Amino acid sequence: MTETYDLPPLSAQPHGVDWPTADAAGSDWPTGTAASADHVALGDLLDHAFSDPAGDGKGPADMGPTHAFLAVQGGKLVVEAYADGYGAAQTYPSWSMAKSILQALIGIAVGQGKINIFEPLGAPEWPQGDPRAEITWDQLLRMASGLQFDEDYVDGDISDTIAMLFGDGKEDMGHYAASKPLVHPVDSVFNYSSGTTNILSRALSRVLGGGDLLSQQDFSAFMQTELFDRIGISSAIPKFDGQGVWVGSSYCFMTARDFAKFGLLYLRGGWWRDEQILPNGWADYARTQSKVPTGADEFQGYGAHWWREIAGPGTWSANGYGGQYIVLVPEKDLILVRHGDSHEAQGEEVKRWIRKAADCFGAPA
Repeated sequence: MTETYDLPPLSAQPHGVDWPTADAAGSDWPTGTAASADHVALGDLLDHAFSDPAGDGKGPADMGPTHAFLAVQGGKLVVEAYADGYGAAQTYPSWSMAKSILQALIGIAVGQGKINIFEPLGAPEWPQGDPRAEITWDQLLRMASGLQFDEDYVDGDISDTIAMLFGDGKEDMGHYAASKPLVHPVDSVFNYSSGTTNILSRALSRVLGGGDLLSQQDFSAFMQTELFDRIGISSAIPKFDGQGVWVGSSYCFMTARDFAKFGLLYLRGGWWRDEQILPNGWADYARTQSKVPTGADEFQGYGAHWWREIAGPGTWSANGYGGQYIVLVPEKDLILVRHGDSHEAQGEEVKRWIRKAADCFGAPA
């Protein structure tokens, strides 16, 4: 793995705390109370997030509607709240949180000896001699491939994301993205790209299929048996493109509690009970800052298909369009999950809200 730095240590599951087991209805998490939390401040934040001043279902004007919020500390579910009409049994969209799930699946393949992330990925669209043929798995995981891709969510005339998910590219999303030209030297510019993720998802399918794409059924079975079943996730609903390739950029619906389980896997360094699910160092690789700068935004920082520092130094997160988040705060042994439907202009306020929510928690007792 890449050299790590400034990474707070990850905690083991506290002695005597059960690991959450599979139950889509949500009765699986051990529950408790966050004794060191500022419950008044957190209550005020939740009241605001779940308010609907205009009564039109659009939530507060600054951050839009929140549908679900969970906090897990010390391996126990300590806060859980849902908007009217939503609940623990409902599945919520991942959007780009799916990118972090793909990172886990690639890690499992790395642990099985099937992938070396520092070797070229080798897409069919990149023949020998094409400079794109040198792009590695690592450079794609860090969004530093140099490939052209416009990650826009509004304007269908300029958005590669919209064209790929809903337009000309939807039948073969990996091909759509891999056909883009290089516009920067490899490993020189950060460009967040859903196309990048779907190149990776297609490549993983080919690796697992021995050079041929796995069928949708077989890839779903790989996801379930190698990841979800092993950490007690029973609600996952992935979606696939016209070639049967998982749309790892965007689509894996789950309950909020199951998204929290996925976060717990990383907060525990890839371990679940006494089983190592992710290879040694893979969680640290996910949260180690890429050498390519990601920008000046106070909330930005990027590792390997995970974001960094949304809730302060040392934190990292899986982020999704509309305000979907799994936020990991290792120094507090804390996981925050938020689902909602926030417009792009409300996104920065949602991030500020998440940071304030994390600040309400102290170190676990």
